[in-house]
Amino acid sequence: HVQLVESGGGSVQPGGSLRLSCEVSGYMVSELYMAWFRQAPGKEREGVAAIDKSGATTYAGSLQGRFTISKDNAENTLYLQMNNLSPEDTAMYYCAADRFNLQLSRYYTNWGRGTQVTVS
Repeated sequence: HVQLVESGGGSVQPGGSLRLSCEVSGYMVSELYMAWFRQAPGKEREGVAAIDKSGATTYAGSLQGRFTISKDNAENTLYLQMNNLSPEDTAMYYCAADRFNLQLSRYYTNWGRGTQVTVS
């Protein structure tokens, strides 16, 4: 059973940076396809970035260049580095994992509880 725990969210001024972490237990990160999603109030959950078992990455088009997804197999942790943040990035950010390559699809089996990011 995969468990995902996000951390690193908080409040930041426009132009600032945050790094989110997703600690994985119950399975090895190296054996999972993983992604970050976000959901703003009143909006649907949207894919932010995905990473496959080999480390290849996929980004939502509008976010590439500002956000970087990575993972540390030794720490069994997924990361999301977010730079040049704007108020439009305010949302709950979720980590997701699956044994299948779902990229930015919303059909991941395993989800964390989220970490709040507020930019103002």
